[in-house]
Amino acid sequence: MSDAGLRTFSAAELSILAQSALLAAGTTHETAVATARALIYADLHGLASHGVARLPMYVAQLRNGRVDPLAVPRIAKDKGAAFLVDAADGLAFAACDLAIATGIERARQFGTATASIVRSHHFGAGAYHLEAVGEAGLVALAFSNAPASMPAWGGKTPLFGTNPIAAVFPRAKGRPLMIDLSLSQVARGKIMVAARDGKPIPEGWATTADGQPTTDPHAALAGMMLPFGGAKGAMLALMVELLAAALSGAQFGAEAGSFLTAEGARSRIGHLFWIIDPGALAGIDTYLERIETLIELMLADEGVRLPGYRRHDVAEHAARDGITIPSALHAQLKQLAADAS
Repeated sequence: MSDAGLRTFSAAELSILAQSALLAAGTTHETAVATARALIYADLHGLASHGVARLPMYVAQLRNGRVDPLAVPRIAKDKGAAFLVDAADGLAFAACDLAIATGIERARQFGTATASIVRSHHFGAGAYHLEAVGEAGLVALAFSNAPASMPAWGGKTPLFGTNPIAAVFPRAKGRPLMIDLSLSQVARGKIMVAARDGKPIPEGWATTADGQPTTDPHAALAGMMLPFGGAKGAMLALMVELLAAALSGAQFGAEAGSFLTAEGARSRIGHLFWIIDPGALAGIDTYLERIETLIELMLADEGVRLPGYRRHDVAEHAARDGITIPSALHAQLKQLAADAS
C-alpha cells in the first residue's frame, strides 16, 4: 500500500477481483476471463484509463441491459481472407479474441486477413489485441470507432468518436514496435480518470458543450474532444469511422450509445483488424532486414524512443511491484464482486 488513498495488488489478485465482479453481473466465464485479461493488461502497461477503472461502468451497463452478459461471439460471414465477427451486443474482448486468433490462421493461409466486428462495445487498449499478432511474426493494424465525442472538421456537433488506431511490426532482434493512439488529443478515458480523481485537465484537450475551452473534466465529458492535428486528425477519424463501422455494418459514433452512462441505447460499434504476413510480400528476411535498418537510423538520433517500449518497461515493473489503484476503486470492485445478479 503506497498511502491511505492507494492500494497495490498483484496482477493475479486484481484479475480474480475483476472476474468476480463480471461473473456477479451475470457474464459467461469466457467473457469474464477475456475482459479481465484485457483490463489487467492495460493497468500493467500504465494505461489506467483502460484498466479496471472501466469495470464499474461495464457492470452497470451489464445490469441495465445495455450489454448482453450472455453474449457468445461468432463468425457471421466468412469469405476466406475476410470474415465478419458478430459480438452479439456483448463486451468486446471475447469477440476480439476470436477475430485475432482466426485472423492469424487466415493470414498464414492466405497471406493476409481482414476481420471486421459488429455489434460490439469498448475495445480497450488497441495494442492489447495486437500482442499475439506480433508474437506470431505478423504485421497488423487495428481500428475502432466509438460513441460521438468529436465534431467533423468545421462542425460544432459531436459526430465521430476518439476512434483509436494501433499497429504492430515484429522484429528479429527485439520486441515488436507497437503504435497505439486515439485520434483525439488524448484518450477520453484520461478525462474520465481525471473526473474520478477530482483533477483538472490541460487546456486544449476538450471543450464544453458550447465549444468553449475547459480544464474541468466533468464539463469536458459533457462537451467535445478535440482532434489531434486539427483537420488532419479529423480526416483520420472519418477514415476510421468508415473502416470500423461502414464495412462491418456497425453503428456510427453519432448513433452509438455512450460508454460513460449506465443507461441508454446499446453501443453497437465496430472494429477492424487487418493482419499481414510479411513473407507473402517481399519475404520475411527482407522485411526483417528493412525494419532493422530503419530502427538503426532512428536510434542513431539521440533521444529517439521506439514506440511501445516504454509501456513494456512499465509492465515489467508492475509485474514485479504490483498494480496500484485508488482505495475507493478497490472498495467499489469488492462491492461489485459481492453483488451477484
